[in-house]
Amino acid sequence: MKMKFMGVTWPPFQKDSVDDYQGVLVPLSQATRHPRVLAEYARKQSTEDLRLSQDGTANLTPEEKKAKDGDLDAERGTRTAGGLPSPNTVEGLRAEILEGSKNDGHGEDTPYDIKSRLINAAIQDIGMGRYNWQLFILCGFGWFADNLWLQGVALTLPSLQTTFGLSETNVRYTTCALFIGLCLGAFVWGIGSDIIGRRLAFNATLFLAGVFGIAAGAAPNWIGACALFASLGVGVGGNLPVDGALYLEFLPEASGKLLTLLSVWWPVGQLVASLVGWGFLGGNYAPEDGWRYFVYTIGTLTFVMFLARFLLFHLFESPKFLLSRGRQAEAVAVVHGMAAKNGTTTWLTEDLLNEIGGDPIAKDTTLSTSEILRRKFSSFSTERIGPLFHTKKLGWTTALLWFCWLTIGMGYPLFNAFLPQYLANGKSSSGETVSSYETYRNYAITSVVGVPGSILACYTVDIPYVGRKGTMAVSTMLSGVFLFLFTLSSSSTYQLAFSSVEAFFQNIMYGVLYAYTPEVFPAPNRGTGTGICSFLNRIAGLCAPIIAANIPGANPNAPVFVSGGLILAAFLAMCGLPIETRGRERL
Repeated sequence: MKMKFMGVTWPPFQKDSVDDYQGVLVPLSQATRHPRVLAEYARKQSTEDLRLSQDGTANLTPEEKKAKDGDLDAERGTRTAGGLPSPNTVEGLRAEILEGSKNDGHGEDTPYDIKSRLINAAIQDIGMGRYNWQLFILCGFGWFADNLWLQGVALTLPSLQTTFGLSETNVRYTTCALFIGLCLGAFVWGIGSDIIGRRLAFNATLFLAGVFGIAAGAAPNWIGACALFASLGVGVGGNLPVDGALYLEFLPEASGKLLTLLSVWWPVGQLVASLVGWGFLGGNYAPEDGWRYFVYTIGTLTFVMFLARFLLFHLFESPKFLLSRGRQAEAVAVVHGMAAKNGTTTWLTEDLLNEIGGDPIAKDTTLSTSEILRRKFSSFSTERIGPLFHTKKLGWTTALLWFCWLTIGMGYPLFNAFLPQYLANGKSSSGETVSSYETYRNYAITSVVGVPGSILACYTVDIPYVGRKGTMAVSTMLSGVFLFLFTLSSSSTYQLAFSSVEAFFQNIMYGVLYAYTPEVFPAPNRGTGTGICSFLNRIAGLCAPIIAANIPGANPNAPVFVSGGLILAAFLAMCGLPIETRGRERL
Protein backbone atom coordinates (compact mmCIF):
# COMPACT_ATOMS: atom_id res chain seq x y z
CA MET A 1 0.00 0.00 0.00
CA LYS A 2 1.36 3.41 -0.98
CA MET A 3 1.14 6.44 1.30
CA LYS A 4 2.01 10.11 0.89
CA PHE A 5 4.31 11.84 3.37
CA MET A 6 5.39 15.45 2.76
CA GLY A 7 4.33 14.99 -0.87
CA VAL A 8 6.55 11.93 -1.33
CA THR A 9 5.30 8.42 -2.02
CA TRP A 10 6.17 5.83 0.62
CA PRO A 11 7.75 3.31 0.70
CA PRO A 12 10.32 5.20 -1.42
CA PHE A 13 11.50 2.19 -3.47
CA GLN A 14 8.09 0.69 -4.20
CA LYS A 15 7.39 -0.23 -7.82
CA ASP A 16 5.45 2.28 -9.93
CA SER A 17 2.31 1.37 -11.86
CA VAL A 18 0.39 3.15 -14.60
CA ASP A 19 -2.68 2.84 -12.35
CA ASP A 20 -1.06 5.36 -10.00
CA TYR A 21 -1.20 8.09 -12.66
CA GLN A 22 -4.70 8.30 -14.04
CA GLY A 23 -5.57 10.91 -16.64
CA VAL A 24 -2.12 11.35 -18.22
CA LEU A 25 -2.54 8.89 -21.12
CA VAL A 26 -3.86 10.20 -24.44
CA PRO A 27 -4.15 8.40 -27.81
CA LEU A 28 -1.18 8.89 -30.11
CA SER A 29 -3.49 10.43 -32.71
CA GLN A 30 -4.42 13.20 -30.24
CA ALA A 31 -0.98 13.67 -28.65
CA THR A 32 0.99 16.91 -28.87
CA ARG A 33 4.30 16.07 -30.51
CA HIS A 34 7.42 18.10 -29.83
CA PRO A 35 8.02 21.11 -32.13
CA ARG A 36 11.29 19.56 -33.33
CA VAL A 37 9.40 16.48 -34.54
CA LEU A 38 6.81 18.62 -36.31
CA ALA A 39 9.49 20.86 -37.84
CA GLU A 40 11.38 17.84 -39.20
CA TYR A 41 8.12 16.42 -40.56
CA ALA A 42 7.33 19.74 -42.27
CA ARG A 43 10.82 19.87 -43.77
CA LYS A 44 10.47 16.38 -45.24
CA GLN A 45 6.99 17.22 -46.51
CA SER A 46 8.28 20.34 -48.23
CA THR A 47 11.16 18.40 -49.81
CA GLU A 48 8.83 15.69 -51.06
CA ASP A 49 6.35 18.22 -52.45
CA LEU A 50 9.15 20.02 -54.27
CA ARG A 51 10.33 16.75 -55.77
CA LEU A 52 6.84 15.86 -56.94
CA SER A 53 6.17 19.30 -58.36
CA GLN A 54 9.43 19.30 -60.35
CA ASP A 55 9.23 15.68 -61.47
CA GLY A 56 8.64 15.47 -65.21
CA THR A 57 7.79 19.18 -65.76
CA ALA A 58 10.97 20.37 -67.45
CA ASN A 59 9.68 19.90 -71.03
CA LEU A 60 5.98 20.65 -70.46
CA THR A 61 4.09 23.58 -71.95
CA PRO A 62 2.45 26.11 -69.56
CA GLU A 63 -0.95 24.46 -70.13
CA GLU A 64 0.48 21.01 -69.38
CA LYS A 65 2.19 22.31 -66.22
CA LYS A 66 -1.10 23.79 -65.02
CA ALA A 67 -2.81 20.45 -65.58
CA LYS A 68 0.07 18.72 -63.77
CA ASP A 69 -0.35 21.09 -60.81
CA GLY A 70 -4.03 20.23 -60.69
CA ASP A 71 -3.24 16.53 -60.62
CA LEU A 72 -0.69 17.16 -57.85
CA ASP A 73 -3.26 19.07 -55.78
CA ALA A 74 -5.64 16.17 -56.18
CA GLU A 75 -2.90 13.75 -55.12
CA ARG A 76 -2.15 15.83 -52.02
CA GLY A 77 -5.78 15.59 -51.08
CA THR A 78 -5.65 11.79 -51.03
CA ARG A 79 -2.22 11.16 -49.49
CA THR A 80 -0.41 12.08 -46.30
CA ALA A 81 2.21 14.65 -47.21
CA GLY A 82 3.86 13.07 -50.18
CA GLY A 83 3.38 9.57 -48.82
CA LEU A 84 5.00 10.43 -45.47
CA PRO A 85 3.11 8.98 -42.49
CA SER A 86 1.95 11.48 -39.90
CA PRO A 87 4.03 11.69 -36.70
CA ASN A 88 0.78 11.02 -34.83
CA THR A 89 0.49 7.52 -36.27
CA VAL A 90 2.22 4.26 -35.42
CA GLU A 91 3.77 4.22 -38.90
CA GLY A 92 5.13 7.73 -38.45
CA LEU A 93 6.50 6.91 -35.02
CA ARG A 94 8.16 3.77 -36.39
CA ALA A 95 9.76 5.76 -39.23
CA GLU A 96 11.00 8.34 -36.70
CA ILE A 97 12.65 5.65 -34.58
CA LEU A 98 14.22 3.88 -37.57
CA GLU A 99 15.65 7.16 -38.86
CA GLY A 100 17.22 7.77 -35.44
CA SER A 101 18.79 4.34 -35.67
CA LYS A 102 20.32 5.14 -39.07
CA ASN A 103 21.70 8.46 -37.83
CA ASP A 104 23.33 6.78 -34.84
CA GLY A 105 25.25 4.35 -37.02
CA HIS A 106 24.95 1.80 -34.21
CA GLY A 107 24.34 -1.15 -36.50
CA GLU A 108 21.45 -3.55 -36.12
CA ASP A 109 19.20 -2.56 -33.25
CA THR A 110 17.96 -4.94 -30.57
CA PRO A 111 14.42 -4.62 -29.17
CA TYR A 112 16.01 -2.88 -26.19
CA ASP A 113 17.57 -0.21 -28.43
CA ILE A 114 14.31 0.42 -30.30
CA LYS A 115 12.25 0.69 -27.12
CA SER A 116 14.85 3.00 -25.56
CA ARG A 117 14.41 5.36 -28.50
CA LEU A 118 10.64 5.21 -28.07
CA ILE A 119 11.03 6.21 -24.43
CA ASN A 120 13.34 9.04 -25.51
CA ALA A 121 10.65 10.25 -27.93
CA ALA A 122 8.01 10.13 -25.18
CA ILE A 123 10.23 12.09 -22.77
CA GLN A 124 10.97 14.60 -25.52
CA ASP A 125 7.24 15.17 -26.04
CA ILE A 126 6.65 15.60 -22.29
CA GLY A 127 9.32 18.31 -22.24
CA MET A 128 11.02 20.13 -19.36
CA GLY A 129 8.87 20.52 -16.29
CA ARG A 130 8.77 20.52 -12.51
CA TYR A 131 10.23 17.03 -12.15
CA ASN A 132 13.23 17.84 -14.38
CA TRP A 133 14.01 21.07 -12.54
CA GLN A 134 13.75 19.38 -9.14
CA LEU A 135 16.08 16.68 -10.42
CA PHE A 136 18.45 19.39 -11.67
CA ILE A 137 18.79 20.72 -8.12
CA LEU A 138 19.19 17.31 -6.50
CA CYS A 139 21.72 16.13 -9.11
CA GLY A 140 23.49 19.45 -8.60
CA PHE A 141 24.03 18.38 -4.99
CA GLY A 142 26.39 15.71 -6.34
CA TRP A 143 28.53 18.20 -8.26
CA PHE A 144 28.39 20.52 -5.24
CA ALA A 145 29.60 17.75 -2.89
CA ASP A 146 32.43 16.77 -5.25
CA ASN A 147 34.16 20.15 -5.03
CA LEU A 148 32.96 20.77 -1.47
CA TRP A 149 35.14 17.88 -0.29
CA LEU A 150 38.00 18.43 -2.72
CA GLN A 151 38.40 21.98 -1.43
CA GLY A 152 37.39 20.98 2.10
CA VAL A 153 40.28 18.55 2.45
CA ALA A 154 42.62 21.18 0.98
CA LEU A 155 41.48 23.65 3.65
CA THR A 156 42.27 21.23 6.48
CA LEU A 157 45.90 20.60 5.44
CA PRO A 158 47.54 23.38 7.52
CA SER A 159 45.55 22.33 10.60
CA LEU A 160 46.28 18.63 10.07
CA GLN A 161 49.96 19.52 9.80
CA THR A 162 49.83 21.26 13.18
CA THR A 163 47.61 18.71 14.92
CA PHE A 164 49.54 15.59 13.93
CA GLY A 165 53.04 17.08 13.65
CA LEU A 166 53.48 16.52 9.90
CA SER A 167 55.75 18.25 7.43
CA GLU A 168 54.28 20.57 4.79
CA THR A 169 55.03 18.02 2.06
CA ASN A 170 53.93 14.83 3.84
CA VAL A 171 50.53 16.26 4.78
CA ARG A 172 49.78 16.51 1.05
CA TYR A 173 49.33 12.75 0.94
CA THR A 174 45.98 13.42 2.63
CA THR A 175 44.73 14.68 -0.72
CA CYS A 176 46.14 11.54 -2.34
CA ALA A 177 43.97 9.41 -0.01
CA LEU A 178 40.88 11.37 -1.07
CA PHE A 179 41.70 10.89 -4.76
CA ILE A 180 42.11 7.14 -4.28
CA GLY A 181 38.53 7.09 -2.97
CA LEU A 182 37.32 9.32 -5.80
CA CYS A 183 38.81 7.05 -8.47
CA LEU A 184 37.43 3.91 -6.82
CA GLY A 185 34.00 5.50 -6.36
CA ALA A 186 33.76 6.63 -9.97
CA PHE A 187 34.58 3.11 -11.16
CA VAL A 188 32.39 1.17 -8.70
CA TRP A 189 29.29 3.35 -8.84
CA GLY A 190 29.55 3.97 -12.58
CA ILE A 191 29.21 0.23 -13.20
CA GLY A 192 27.13 -0.54 -10.11
CA SER A 193 24.36 1.86 -11.12
CA ASP A 194 23.83 -0.23 -14.26
CA ILE A 195 23.35 -3.35 -12.12
CA ILE A 196 21.53 -2.23 -8.93
CA GLY A 197 19.78 0.76 -10.51
CA ARG A 198 20.26 4.50 -10.60
CA ARG A 199 17.87 5.20 -7.72
CA LEU A 200 19.77 3.23 -5.08
CA ALA A 201 23.17 4.46 -6.27
CA PHE A 202 21.89 8.06 -6.40
CA ASN A 203 21.02 7.98 -2.71
CA ALA A 204 23.87 5.76 -1.51
CA THR A 205 26.66 8.03 -2.80
CA LEU A 206 25.68 11.04 -0.68
CA PHE A 207 24.79 8.76 2.27
CA LEU A 208 28.31 7.31 2.34
CA ALA A 209 29.90 10.74 1.88
CA GLY A 210 27.83 12.20 4.70
CA VAL A 211 28.40 9.36 7.19
CA PHE A 212 32.16 9.04 6.62
CA GLY A 213 32.48 12.82 6.36
CA ILE A 214 31.04 13.30 9.84
CA ALA A 215 33.20 10.44 11.15
CA ALA A 216 36.34 12.02 9.68
CA GLY A 217 35.98 14.89 12.13
CA ALA A 218 36.66 12.46 14.99
CA ALA A 219 39.76 10.84 13.43
CA PRO A 220 42.19 9.87 16.23
CA ASN A 221 45.31 10.23 14.08
CA TRP A 222 46.46 11.19 10.61
CA ILE A 223 46.23 7.64 9.23
CA GLY A 224 42.65 7.43 10.49
CA ALA A 225 41.84 10.78 8.88
CA CYS A 226 43.27 9.62 5.54
CA ALA A 227 41.30 6.35 5.73
CA LEU A 228 38.04 8.19 6.42
CA PHE A 229 38.69 10.77 3.70
CA ALA A 230 39.31 7.91 1.26
CA SER A 231 36.07 6.24 2.39
CA LEU A 232 33.98 9.37 1.89
CA GLY A 233 35.72 9.74 -1.47
CA VAL A 234 34.21 6.42 -2.55
CA GLY A 235 30.79 8.02 -2.07
CA VAL A 236 31.66 11.43 -3.51
CA GLY A 237 33.41 9.85 -6.50
CA GLY A 238 30.19 8.23 -7.66
CA ASN A 239 28.26 11.48 -7.80
CA LEU A 240 29.39 12.75 -11.20
CA PRO A 241 28.90 9.51 -13.21
CA VAL A 242 25.65 8.50 -11.46
CA ASP A 243 24.02 11.92 -11.22
CA GLY A 244 25.01 12.87 -14.76
CA ALA A 245 23.64 9.62 -16.21
CA LEU A 246 20.41 9.83 -14.22
CA TYR A 247 19.74 13.44 -15.16
CA LEU A 248 20.53 12.78 -18.82
CA GLU A 249 18.08 9.85 -18.97
CA PHE A 250 15.21 12.09 -17.83
CA LEU A 251 16.30 15.09 -19.91
CA PRO A 252 14.48 15.88 -23.17
CA GLU A 253 16.93 15.89 -26.06
CA ALA A 254 16.00 19.47 -26.96
CA SER A 255 17.17 20.56 -23.48
CA GLY A 256 20.43 18.59 -23.60
CA LYS A 257 22.60 21.64 -22.88
CA LEU A 258 21.19 21.77 -19.36
CA LEU A 259 23.46 18.84 -18.54
CA THR A 260 26.37 21.24 -18.97
CA LEU A 261 24.67 23.73 -16.65
CA LEU A 262 25.12 21.24 -13.81
CA SER A 263 28.78 22.32 -13.72
CA VAL A 264 27.64 25.64 -12.18
CA TRP A 265 27.25 23.72 -8.90
CA TRP A 266 30.99 22.97 -8.93
CA PRO A 267 32.30 26.48 -8.00
CA VAL A 268 29.40 26.90 -5.57
CA GLY A 269 30.74 23.89 -3.66
CA GLN A 270 34.14 25.59 -3.39
CA LEU A 271 32.50 28.82 -2.29
CA VAL A 272 30.58 27.16 0.56
CA ALA A 273 33.67 25.22 1.68
CA SER A 274 35.74 28.42 1.77
CA LEU A 275 33.13 30.38 3.73
CA VAL A 276 32.66 27.61 6.31
CA GLY A 277 36.43 27.16 6.48
CA TRP A 278 36.91 30.87 7.10
CA GLY A 279 34.62 30.62 10.11
CA PHE A 280 36.19 27.56 11.73
CA LEU A 281 39.80 27.71 10.53
CA GLY A 282 40.34 31.46 10.48
CA GLY A 283 41.66 31.79 14.02
CA ASN A 284 38.43 31.61 16.02
CA TYR A 285 39.30 28.09 17.22
CA ALA A 286 42.49 26.25 18.10
CA PRO A 287 43.93 24.46 15.02
CA GLU A 288 43.38 21.01 16.52
CA ASP A 289 39.68 21.83 17.11
CA GLY A 290 38.82 24.09 14.18
CA TRP A 291 39.41 21.51 11.46
CA ARG A 292 37.25 18.98 13.31
CA TYR A 293 34.34 21.44 13.61
CA PHE A 294 34.79 22.30 9.95
CA VAL A 295 34.70 18.65 8.83
CA TYR A 296 31.71 17.96 11.10
CA THR A 297 29.88 20.87 9.46
CA ILE A 298 30.44 19.98 5.82
CA GLY A 299 29.84 16.30 6.67
CA THR A 300 26.50 17.23 8.21
CA LEU A 301 25.69 19.41 5.20
CA THR A 302 26.38 16.43 2.91
CA PHE A 303 24.12 14.20 5.02
CA VAL A 304 21.35 16.83 4.93
CA MET A 305 21.58 16.80 1.12
CA PHE A 306 21.12 13.02 1.26
CA LEU A 307 18.04 13.45 3.46
CA ALA A 308 16.62 15.99 1.02
CA ARG A 309 17.03 13.47 -1.79
CA PHE A 310 15.63 10.56 0.17
CA LEU A 311 12.82 12.14 2.20
CA LEU A 312 11.62 15.17 0.24
CA PHE A 313 11.67 13.89 -3.33
CA HIS A 314 10.09 10.87 -5.00
CA LEU A 315 12.78 9.73 -7.42
CA PHE A 316 11.66 7.54 -10.29
CA GLU A 317 13.95 4.72 -11.31
CA SER A 318 15.56 5.24 -14.72
CA PRO A 319 13.23 3.83 -17.41
CA LYS A 320 16.30 2.70 -19.38
CA PHE A 321 17.49 0.63 -16.42
CA LEU A 322 14.02 -0.87 -15.92
CA LEU A 323 13.83 -1.74 -19.60
CA SER A 324 17.26 -3.38 -19.48
CA ARG A 325 16.07 -5.60 -16.64
CA GLY A 326 12.87 -6.66 -18.44
CA ARG A 327 10.60 -4.50 -16.25
CA GLN A 328 8.82 -2.89 -19.18
CA ALA A 329 5.55 -2.11 -17.38
CA GLU A 330 7.43 -0.16 -14.71
CA ALA A 331 9.37 1.74 -17.38
CA VAL A 332 6.10 2.89 -18.95
CA ALA A 333 4.73 3.77 -15.48
CA VAL A 334 7.78 5.96 -14.81
CA VAL A 335 7.13 7.95 -18.00
CA HIS A 336 3.49 8.35 -16.92
CA GLY A 337 4.68 9.51 -13.50
CA MET A 338 7.01 12.07 -15.05
CA ALA A 339 4.15 13.40 -17.19
CA ALA A 340 1.94 13.65 -14.09
CA LYS A 341 4.65 15.54 -12.17
CA ASN A 342 5.08 17.94 -15.09
CA GLY A 343 1.33 18.47 -15.45
CA THR A 344 1.12 17.16 -19.00
CA THR A 345 0.20 13.99 -20.90
CA THR A 346 1.93 11.15 -22.73
CA TRP A 347 1.05 8.66 -25.46
CA LEU A 348 3.44 5.88 -24.36
CA THR A 349 1.92 2.45 -23.67
CA GLU A 350 3.21 -1.09 -23.45
CA ASP A 351 1.22 -1.94 -26.56
CA LEU A 352 3.10 0.72 -28.55
CA LEU A 353 6.44 -0.53 -27.24
CA ASN A 354 5.57 -4.07 -28.28
CA GLU A 355 4.12 -3.10 -31.66
CA ILE A 356 7.21 -1.14 -32.68
CA GLY A 357 9.93 -2.79 -30.59
CA GLY A 358 8.81 -6.39 -30.47
CA ASP A 359 7.53 -8.90 -27.94
CA PRO A 360 8.78 -8.20 -24.38
CA ILE A 361 9.34 -11.94 -23.90
CA ALA A 362 12.01 -11.88 -26.59
CA LYS A 363 15.42 -12.75 -25.21
CA ASP A 364 17.07 -9.60 -26.58
CA THR A 365 14.70 -7.32 -24.68
CA THR A 366 16.21 -8.08 -21.27
CA LEU A 367 19.86 -7.47 -20.55
CA SER A 368 21.56 -9.82 -18.12
CA THR A 369 24.13 -8.57 -15.62
CA SER A 370 26.91 -10.00 -17.79
CA GLU A 371 25.47 -8.22 -20.86
CA ILE A 372 25.34 -4.93 -18.93
CA LEU A 373 28.96 -5.37 -17.88
CA ARG A 374 29.93 -6.28 -21.44
CA ARG A 375 28.26 -3.15 -22.79
CA LYS A 376 29.91 -1.06 -20.09
CA PHE A 377 33.43 -2.33 -20.71
CA SER A 378 32.90 -2.33 -24.48
CA SER A 379 33.16 1.45 -24.25
CA PHE A 380 36.90 0.96 -23.76
CA SER A 381 37.36 -1.73 -26.41
CA THR A 382 39.23 -1.11 -29.64
CA GLU A 383 35.92 -1.43 -31.49
CA ARG A 384 34.58 1.58 -29.58
CA ILE A 385 37.80 3.60 -29.48
CA GLY A 386 38.67 3.02 -33.15
CA PRO A 387 35.83 5.18 -34.56
CA LEU A 388 37.17 8.14 -32.56
CA PHE A 389 40.13 8.08 -34.98
CA HIS A 390 38.05 7.27 -38.07
CA THR A 391 38.99 10.52 -39.80
CA LYS A 392 42.13 12.60 -39.49
CA LYS A 393 40.21 15.58 -38.10
CA LEU A 394 38.30 13.53 -35.51
CA GLY A 395 41.41 11.56 -34.52
CA TRP A 396 43.43 14.75 -34.04
CA THR A 397 40.60 16.22 -31.95
CA THR A 398 40.33 13.10 -29.80
CA ALA A 399 44.05 12.95 -29.05
CA LEU A 400 44.27 16.66 -28.21
CA LEU A 401 41.20 16.55 -25.98
CA TRP A 402 42.53 13.58 -24.03
CA PHE A 403 45.80 15.45 -23.60
CA CYS A 404 43.91 18.52 -22.33
CA TRP A 405 41.96 16.51 -19.75
CA LEU A 406 45.15 14.78 -18.60
CA THR A 407 47.22 17.95 -18.18
CA ILE A 408 44.41 19.99 -16.63
CA GLY A 409 43.51 17.07 -14.35
CA MET A 410 47.02 17.24 -12.91
CA GLY A 411 47.56 20.99 -13.12
CA TYR A 412 44.30 21.97 -11.39
CA PRO A 413 44.88 20.14 -8.07
CA LEU A 414 48.60 20.99 -8.01
CA PHE A 415 47.52 24.57 -7.36
CA ASN A 416 43.98 24.46 -5.99
CA ALA A 417 44.34 21.44 -3.67
CA PHE A 418 47.16 23.23 -1.85
CA LEU A 419 46.11 26.87 -2.25
CA PRO A 420 45.49 27.33 1.51
CA GLN A 421 49.11 26.30 2.11
CA TYR A 422 50.38 28.74 -0.49
CA LEU A 423 48.28 31.58 0.93
CA ALA A 424 49.43 30.74 4.47
CA ASN A 425 53.03 31.43 3.37
CA GLY A 426 52.11 34.96 2.27
CA LYS A 427 53.57 38.03 3.99
CA SER A 428 51.78 41.09 5.30
CA SER A 429 52.94 44.66 4.57
CA SER A 430 55.14 44.49 7.68
CA GLY A 431 56.87 41.36 6.40
CA GLU A 432 55.25 39.01 8.90
CA THR A 433 53.50 35.76 7.98
CA VAL A 434 49.78 36.33 7.58
CA SER A 435 47.37 35.11 10.23
CA SER A 436 45.04 32.14 9.79
CA TYR A 437 42.11 34.55 9.65
CA GLU A 438 43.60 36.42 6.69
CA THR A 439 44.59 33.17 4.95
CA TYR A 440 41.08 31.76 4.97
CA ARG A 441 39.50 35.14 4.28
CA ASN A 442 41.60 35.45 1.15
CA TYR A 443 40.65 31.93 0.12
CA ALA A 444 36.96 32.81 0.52
CA ILE A 445 37.42 35.94 -1.61
CA THR A 446 39.13 33.87 -4.29
CA SER A 447 36.17 31.46 -4.34
CA VAL A 448 33.63 34.30 -4.63
CA VAL A 449 35.46 35.86 -7.57
CA GLY A 450 35.63 32.51 -9.35
CA VAL A 451 31.86 31.84 -9.43
CA PRO A 452 30.92 34.39 -12.15
CA GLY A 453 33.39 32.70 -14.50
CA SER A 454 31.13 29.69 -14.97
CA ILE A 455 28.16 31.95 -15.70
CA LEU A 456 30.07 34.15 -18.15
CA ALA A 457 31.21 31.06 -20.05
CA CYS A 458 27.58 30.27 -20.95
CA TYR A 459 27.44 33.49 -22.99
CA THR A 460 30.90 33.79 -24.52
CA VAL A 461 30.72 30.34 -26.14
CA ASP A 462 28.10 31.60 -28.62
CA ILE A 463 29.89 34.80 -29.64
CA PRO A 464 30.76 34.71 -33.38
CA TYR A 465 34.46 34.23 -34.18
CA VAL A 466 35.07 33.28 -30.53
CA GLY A 467 32.91 30.25 -29.84
CA ARG A 468 33.91 27.30 -27.69
CA LYS A 469 37.49 27.01 -28.89
CA GLY A 470 38.29 30.70 -28.52
CA THR A 471 36.74 31.02 -25.07
CA MET A 472 38.41 27.85 -23.87
CA ALA A 473 41.86 28.65 -25.28
CA VAL A 474 41.97 32.26 -24.05
CA SER A 475 40.78 31.38 -20.54
CA THR A 476 43.26 28.50 -20.31
CA MET A 477 46.15 30.68 -21.46
CA LEU A 478 45.29 33.39 -18.93
CA SER A 479 44.92 30.79 -16.16
CA GLY A 480 48.43 29.51 -16.87
CA VAL A 481 49.91 33.01 -17.08
CA PHE A 482 48.37 34.10 -13.78
CA LEU A 483 49.68 30.95 -12.09
CA PHE A 484 53.23 32.03 -12.92
CA LEU A 485 52.50 35.63 -11.91
CA PHE A 486 51.20 34.32 -8.56
CA THR A 487 54.74 33.20 -7.65
CA LEU A 488 56.46 36.57 -8.30
CA SER A 489 55.72 38.01 -4.88
CA SER A 490 55.05 36.70 -1.38
CA SER A 491 52.81 39.67 -0.56
CA SER A 492 49.43 38.37 0.62
CA THR A 493 47.61 41.19 -1.19
CA TYR A 494 49.45 40.40 -4.41
CA GLN A 495 48.72 36.67 -4.09
CA LEU A 496 45.05 37.36 -3.37
CA ALA A 497 44.71 39.46 -6.53
CA PHE A 498 46.29 36.90 -8.84
CA SER A 499 44.71 33.82 -7.25
CA SER A 500 41.28 35.50 -7.64
CA VAL A 501 41.79 36.37 -11.30
CA GLU A 502 43.18 32.88 -11.93
CA ALA A 503 40.11 31.31 -10.31
CA PHE A 504 37.82 33.41 -12.53
CA PHE A 505 39.44 32.28 -15.78
CA GLN A 506 39.91 28.75 -14.50
CA ASN A 507 36.15 28.31 -14.00
CA ILE A 508 35.56 29.58 -17.54
CA MET A 509 38.09 27.02 -18.79
CA TYR A 510 36.48 24.10 -16.99
CA GLY A 511 32.92 25.17 -17.82
CA VAL A 512 33.60 25.33 -21.57
CA LEU A 513 35.68 22.15 -21.53
CA TYR A 514 32.75 20.27 -19.97
CA ALA A 515 30.47 21.64 -22.72
CA TYR A 516 32.81 21.18 -25.69
CA THR A 517 33.87 17.59 -24.94
CA PRO A 518 30.51 15.80 -25.40
CA GLU A 519 29.58 18.08 -28.31
CA VAL A 520 32.61 17.23 -30.40
CA PHE A 521 32.29 13.42 -30.22
CA PRO A 522 29.77 11.65 -32.51
CA ALA A 523 26.77 10.17 -30.67
CA PRO A 524 27.64 6.46 -31.11
CA ASN A 525 31.02 7.00 -29.43
CA ARG A 526 30.26 9.97 -27.18
CA GLY A 527 30.18 7.86 -24.03
CA THR A 528 33.54 6.30 -24.87
CA GLY A 529 35.26 9.60 -25.65
CA THR A 530 33.97 11.46 -22.60
CA GLY A 531 34.47 8.43 -20.34
CA ILE A 532 38.16 8.21 -21.21
CA CYS A 533 38.49 11.97 -20.65
CA SER A 534 37.03 11.60 -17.16
CA PHE A 535 39.25 8.59 -16.41
CA LEU A 536 42.41 10.44 -17.46
CA ASN A 537 41.36 13.47 -15.41
CA ARG A 538 40.92 11.40 -12.21
CA ILE A 539 44.14 9.42 -12.64
CA ALA A 540 46.11 12.63 -13.22
CA GLY A 541 44.47 14.14 -10.13
CA LEU A 542 45.60 11.13 -8.10
CA CYS A 543 49.19 11.72 -9.20
CA ALA A 544 49.14 15.46 -8.38
CA PRO A 545 49.60 15.22 -4.58
CA ILE A 546 52.35 12.60 -5.02
CA ILE A 547 54.20 15.01 -7.31
CA ALA A 548 53.60 17.94 -4.95
CA ALA A 549 55.02 15.98 -2.01
CA ASN A 550 58.12 14.80 -3.86
CA ILE A 551 59.26 17.71 -6.04
CA PRO A 552 62.95 18.18 -5.25
CA GLY A 553 64.23 21.56 -4.12
CA ALA A 554 63.38 23.97 -1.35
CA ASN A 555 61.26 26.35 -3.47
CA PRO A 556 57.68 26.18 -2.10
CA ASN A 557 56.36 27.51 -5.43
CA ALA A 558 57.70 24.55 -7.41
CA PRO A 559 54.26 22.80 -7.62
CA VAL A 560 52.76 26.07 -8.90
CA PHE A 561 55.40 26.22 -11.66
CA VAL A 562 54.49 22.69 -12.70
CA SER A 563 50.78 23.54 -12.57
CA GLY A 564 51.27 26.62 -14.75
CA GLY A 565 53.33 24.64 -17.26
CA LEU A 566 50.68 21.93 -17.53
CA ILE A 567 47.88 24.47 -18.01
CA LEU A 568 49.84 26.27 -20.74
CA ALA A 569 50.51 22.90 -22.40
CA ALA A 570 46.74 22.36 -22.47
CA PHE A 571 46.36 25.83 -24.05
CA LEU A 572 48.73 24.88 -26.87
CA ALA A 573 46.73 21.70 -27.46
CA MET A 574 43.49 23.70 -27.59
CA CYS A 575 44.96 25.96 -30.26
CA GLY A 576 45.35 22.89 -32.45
CA LEU A 577 41.76 21.65 -32.08
CA PRO A 578 40.32 21.53 -35.62
CA ILE A 579 36.60 21.42 -34.75
CA GLU A 580 34.43 24.32 -33.53
CA THR A 581 31.03 23.23 -32.18
CA ARG A 582 29.31 26.64 -31.95
CA GLY A 583 26.14 26.48 -34.03
CA ARG A 584 26.92 22.93 -35.05
CA GLU A 585 24.24 20.28 -34.72
CA ARG A 586 25.36 17.35 -32.58
CA LEU A 587 25.42 14.09 -34.52
